[in-house]
Amino acid sequence: MTKSELILRLAKHKPHLYRSVVERTVDIIFDEITAALARGDRVELRGFGAFTVKKRNARTGRNPRTGETVTVPARALPYFRTGRALRKGLNGGTEEEL
Repeated sequence: MTKSELILRLAKHKPHLYRSVVERTVDIIFDEITAALARGDRVELRGFGAFTVKKRNARTGRNPRTGETVTVPARALPYFRTGRALRKGLNGGTEEEL
């Protein structure tokens, strides 16, 4: 599902809201999640999952074409871990099985 498909589905479920309002709401939610992760915060959506930031240290790598040594800078990567309710919904099992 793309972002635009999500917006269309939400707009269908809430016909009393303008599509532009739904789009702005989705944008605000994504922006807030991004800002929280940029600050180093953890974002938890109960039943859905949790977003965290994993740090990768700087390292030395190799260019696969030339074999030349290159420095790979440190970076932060977003990480998502699914919640129990999401796993249960996907797998059709009970929470005890998870």
